[in-house]
Amino acid sequence: MHDDSDNQAEDIWARLKPKEPLPSQCCGSGCNPCIFDTYQKDFEKWTRAKARGDPSLITGNSQQKKQLVTLSPDSFSAFQLESIEVLTEDTNLYKFKLPTGGGLALGLGQHLVLRGVVDGLELQRAYTPVSPVNSAGYCEFLIKLYKDGLMSQYIRTWKPGDFIEWRGPFGGFPYKSDKYRQLLLIASGTGIAPMVPLLQAITDDEEDETFVKLVCCFRNYKCVYMKDFLQEQSHFWNVTTYFVLSEEESPEHLPWSYRDKTHLGRLDFELVDTLVKSCHKPPFAVICGSVEFNNDVFNLLRRAGLDEDSCFRF
Repeated sequence: MHDDSDNQAEDIWARLKPKEPLPSQCCGSGCNPCIFDTYQKDFEKWTRAKARGDPSLITGNSQQKKQLVTLSPDSFSAFQLESIEVLTEDTNLYKFKLPTGGGLALGLGQHLVLRGVVDGLELQRAYTPVSPVNSAGYCEFLIKLYKDGLMSQYIRTWKPGDFIEWRGPFGGFPYKSDKYRQLLLIASGTGIAPMVPLLQAITDDEEDETFVKLVCCFRNYKCVYMKDFLQEQSHFWNVTTYFVLSEEESPEHLPWSYRDKTHLGRLDFELVDTLVKSCHKPPFAVICGSVEFNNDVFNLLRRAGLDEDSCFRF
């Protein structure tokens, strides 16, 4: 059930949404930009702002000053857990408040290390934020909980208000705007985490004309994370999303919008070869999943004609 605040928010976004021009409003003289080009840019800007819940990205009236939150690879910083959103039966989205309303200033694909204690044993595990790299006041982590996992035991004890310790950042993908003509992003399960801020950064940058094909591998449709985000991103002119569902039995179980962009079965050479050939331009591939998944996909991409320097494994 939506409360009044939800209705007010929808009213605000409805008022801010740009109005599509009528055909009669185009003069037909080949203007650059045409009124329809201007509308498309405004609509993409509105889509990005709505996806991030920040009207100031349209109005330019942001009241929040962004400060940097100091991190260290050698020592831990405590962030307060703000909320837990259940995404699937074993995976949640954890949102943390950042001190001073600042940002982490992470590079794309960089991860932090979480510290926990279970039965007196200290544990450390790496997780990649899925929040935009320029987010202010918060960061979010997509975390899968394993039945017998020690760190999962610790994470299950979390409740909003708890302070959780992190250190970093580490790793990352050295991306710059328009560095590649075409990206082929292939992720399995929570391996989608570093792809999310990368994709967000590309679609946030109106000058970045990189084509992106994102291939998401899950067991079935119910296991797909962040469906709203992926759906919103697929509306951008340069983004294509594709799903590989290894245990889904029939396309009839899928929403109509997924049926023409979903492969039922496992990721094999024939499919990888088709994906590479369907790219607008020769792709640079980015892979993230388990070590076994990364190695298998890398070998399939090499068979499909990509050289080693055209592949990056998280």
